[in-house]
Amino acid sequence: MKRYISHLVFALLGCMALSACVDNDYMELDKGHNELTLSIGNTGIVLNEQAHADDALELSWTTGTNYGTGNKISYTLEIAEAGTNFATPYIALENAVQEYTWKKSVEELNTILREHFGAEASESISLEARLTAKVVDREELQVATTSFSVTAYEPLTATLYLIGDATPGGWSADNAAEMTRKSNGIFTWTGRMTPGSFKFITTLGAFLPSYNKGTDGKLVLRTSDSQPDEPFTIEEEFNYTVDANLFTGVVTLAQTENLTPAYDQLYLVGNVTDWGFAPMKRDVLDAFLFRHAAFFEAAKGGEFKFGTSEGNWENMYKAKSANASYTDTEVEFVSGFDPDNKWLLKDGELDKAYKICVDIRTGSERMMMSEFVPYEMIYMIGDATPAGWTIGDATPMQATDNPYVFTWQGVLNAGELKFTCDKKDDWNGAWFMPTEADKQPTGEVEPMLFLDKASDAFKAQYLDVMVGGVDLKWRIPVAGSYIITLNQLEETIEIVKQ
Repeated sequence: MKRYISHLVFALLGCMALSACVDNDYMELDKGHNELTLSIGNTGIVLNEQAHADDALELSWTTGTNYGTGNKISYTLEIAEAGTNFATPYIALENAVQEYTWKKSVEELNTILREHFGAEASESISLEARLTAKVVDREELQVATTSFSVTAYEPLTATLYLIGDATPGGWSADNAAEMTRKSNGIFTWTGRMTPGSFKFITTLGAFLPSYNKGTDGKLVLRTSDSQPDEPFTIEEEFNYTVDANLFTGVVTLAQTENLTPAYDQLYLVGNVTDWGFAPMKRDVLDAFLFRHAAFFEAAKGGEFKFGTSEGNWENMYKAKSANASYTDTEVEFVSGFDPDNKWLLKDGELDKAYKICVDIRTGSERMMMSEFVPYEMIYMIGDATPAGWTIGDATPMQATDNPYVFTWQGVLNAGELKFTCDKKDDWNGAWFMPTEADKQPTGEVEPMLFLDKASDAFKAQYLDVMVGGVDLKWRIPVAGSYIITLNQLEETIEIVKQ
């Protein structure tokens, strides 16, 4: 009796071990002699991009047979144009195990049609699907086929940009405002727009293709200069949300809250100011931005924060954590006295010059600070200068004992003037410009506008302004002898006629 029980136990253990081996090796149960069949849900498929995420094609199949061996079956699924005998098929699956369906969304199937089969828009293409099943250690192949047709579409652009004198980038195709793609063919953008006109382009730097205003007020695709070029218009300066639906052609413009900064003045407060309130400069292109530049002496220390009213220690913009790094952009507005977190420059970060930019957009406050290394030379350019508009020959200024200050003395013509820091041939480098177009020098020290069009970090400070399209110049009204003093750290200039 004991011997019988022992034999039974060993037999059960053997079965359990065999079962584990089967699972681990992906071996399958006996499939008997089931015929391999391949099925499709819809044999005439018309793709529509508006339903791009929907399922378009589903192929399913039976297991076929493994001839009672218990061995696994692998499946290869090919799709080819009808009548080609699968000479150049699209391989959908190859040697897949325990998979019995294959499906693709509208967008995925359209991509396959266009990229592999070269299908054109609105073209119905006849296809065949072939499923081949192979059993491990067997030579026989099982094959099943089915036929279907699909009509492809021309996908709409994946990018869309706003261009026009009503937009931040003006009519420069290189500086067009990029819209956010919400879904296929549906875009949105929010920002400041001024009275003027605008339209849409699909490719940055290219005026065609564009989407213009049709006779019915809806979007119309323009692909040739010979086609009408009617823009949309803006009557009132405001913050707008622009929505464009390329499927329906509908463009909607909605005025959003006409936000203004909570404060029209900001102050740097810290060791560098001896804890006094140093007024910051309000950015001339974006009223939410405030700027300051300073040399942080090691002997003084590196703590700082920002006030909103001179001498008032409440209603301040502070760091979100104590002793925050100067690279920490997070800002917290504190109406009372506490918490009193500040940014802190460490010992190795002191005895250096920095430029600071604070964005006080409510809910999106940022503090952006970077070390400022002075440019080795500043150059004058414009038809008021000896070099004219030849940037390679731009007139150099004279360095001084102060690495941030340059001077120049000589004769200026009547005409335009601005300053390049790097003489970039593409004109997209660092510039000093006046704070308004055609500004005539006052003969006194006055602020300048600094733009680094080559710096992504600098351009990211502006959320609603395309700095690449900004081009302001001084207007020298009378030819004569002038003395110019430029401070690149404090961003000030003095142009004095002798």
